[in-house]
Amino acid sequence: MGAAPPVVLALEAGFGLDPSHMESAKARDPGPSNPSSPALDEAEPHGPKGKLWPLALGALGVAFGDIGTSPLYAVQQCFHSEHGVAPTQANVLGVLSLVFWSISLVISVKYMTFVMRADNRGEGGVFALLALIPAATDPSKARTRKVVALMALFGAALLYGDGVITPSISVLSAIEGLNVATSAAKPFVIPLTCVILIGVFSVQRRGTERIGRIFGPIMLLWFGSIAALGVGHIVGAPRVLLALNPVHAVHFFLHNGFHGFEVLGAVVLCLTGAEALYADMGHFGAKPIRLAWTSLVWPGLLLNYFGQGALLLKHPELAANPFYGLVPHALLIPMVILSTAAAVIASQALISGAFSLTRQAVQLGLCPRVTVIHTSGENEGQIFIPEVNQLLGIACVALVLTFQSSDRLAAAYGIAVTGTMMITSVVFYVVTTRNWGWPVWKALPLTLAFLAFDVSFFSANIIKFLDGGWFPIAVGVGVYTLMTTWKTGREQLGARIAAASMPLELLLEDVSRNQPHRVHGTAVFLTSSASGAPPVLLHHLKHNQVLHQQVVLLSIFSLDQPTVPHAERLTVQELGQGFFRVIARYGFMQTPKMPEIMRGSRKLGLHTEPQTTSYYLGRETLLTRGKTKMARWRKVLFAFVARNARPATQYFHIPPGRVVELGMQIDL
Repeated sequence: MGAAPPVVLALEAGFGLDPSHMESAKARDPGPSNPSSPALDEAEPHGPKGKLWPLALGALGVAFGDIGTSPLYAVQQCFHSEHGVAPTQANVLGVLSLVFWSISLVISVKYMTFVMRADNRGEGGVFALLALIPAATDPSKARTRKVVALMALFGAALLYGDGVITPSISVLSAIEGLNVATSAAKPFVIPLTCVILIGVFSVQRRGTERIGRIFGPIMLLWFGSIAALGVGHIVGAPRVLLALNPVHAVHFFLHNGFHGFEVLGAVVLCLTGAEALYADMGHFGAKPIRLAWTSLVWPGLLLNYFGQGALLLKHPELAANPFYGLVPHALLIPMVILSTAAAVIASQALISGAFSLTRQAVQLGLCPRVTVIHTSGENEGQIFIPEVNQLLGIACVALVLTFQSSDRLAAAYGIAVTGTMMITSVVFYVVTTRNWGWPVWKALPLTLAFLAFDVSFFSANIIKFLDGGWFPIAVGVGVYTLMTTWKTGREQLGARIAAASMPLELLLEDVSRNQPHRVHGTAVFLTSSASGAPPVLLHHLKHNQVLHQQVVLLSIFSLDQPTVPHAERLTVQELGQGFFRVIARYGFMQTPKMPEIMRGSRKLGLHTEPQTTSYYLGRETLLTRGKTKMARWRKVLFAFVARNARPATQYFHIPPGRVVELGMQIDL
């Protein structure tokens, strides 16, 4: 049938699938299992060790784009916003102390030292982290896992809100530098920002392989430039280095009280991109990312932040835009150009991440099929999804037109980031205790230390909910609702279809006894079950009264690992009476392709010819009048999305001239 691939992975238990269904699915799919990631096991960089520095340079252009452009707006929001504080010496030192210790403890300690060691065969991200948690047979542990899975799914949904805000605020903040150069540029800031954003989304179809080669060098120039700008002002006001003492952060809260707590909602802007570091680990490896961070990114960011602080100690009137206040007037236009380029690169990283996250969601059965276009012949991870690209582009331009300035847009930033960081800490705790075998006394204090920062930042950002923070929450809730509705709908639909199937042994006995007419060629029936006869085959035999010489029952499974090697991807089993069972296994970061599956099957002994092979798919018409436990509005939403999902023929790259679809009505 033309259904999305079933999920044979740890997420099944998390979303409340029948345990018997989960066990039978695994038994029928005797594929390789994913070994547990050993405690504190390093994710090695892709490629030989000699490529460590080139990989680190590449990481600059992808993994660090978001956090690298934070200096454009982070300090500004601490002193020149609705919740900002006056740029007095005590406040400047207090804010810088918060920035220094937040970056050092959250990025360097939490993510670089601990979270990035929780890799799923080298891949990172919230889905990869969740897949490390072993399935639980104990009811209490199963319930805990379900809650954790739902939290992780909501964290992934929040990343879409981050993916909309990051391009908008990064590009807008960069272009606002023109206001520092000349007041005559103010009317052109919003139109120019929209033009650049439209351009960024327009070129996505061409892929990032070519332009990606210059991302690293540009970001190398960017970090070098912002570090140099900061050093010059630090030398002029060395007392700014007193902010390294955390006592200034404590005094900041004691002096400002609740107002100081509100400023945390702006300080967190220096941490944007933390989740992107973890998610992009699979592209470069942990060591190159850590090398780029410690050797260039971390020092460059701190030097620039302290440089902005030094500037404000001497010129507090420049708090409206302290980043461009660092730049000599003669270099303002070149710096605006470089900042815009860095902002575009940061946007590219988030857009590509949204594409990757969507494909993973499709493979995990959490999202309807979409158009996946591979833009590189060498790197399978470089993809383009037109539907996601169009929605993100429209949302980014609408966001800029609605909020009109980076000051107002920053109010919407932070909730999605801190919410996902908080969820990552919780899932990490479960991984350490259930996958790595850490005792509670060892894992709990570390997790509580992480959450002390995460919860504080999240609470400070909740205050900005009515000022724009509602937007990423609304995006997250919308995406979460869509994913859970699709997941539940597929489960209910699968159960109805399974009830209409027949044990394969009975069908083979019937074929042997009645000997239906056989025609030349091969018929391939897609089925989400690795056992039983699919209803579409029964409909075909009932109405057409014929069978092909070869009948192939093809099941495509998504496993709990990012990729599946070619050697482990296919199994072919002869069932007798001209029937064959083919099981194709793909990772959640891979896209199944029918021509590839059939070529691999031929190498395993299934003799087929493309010109005599037909593919039979089921076309379900969903009715919402059934007695399933889904709410009526969810049934309507599921039916609507199913009608508009990309056809299986396109998603699986099935030759369109060789497809036969048989329709059936199903009550949900």
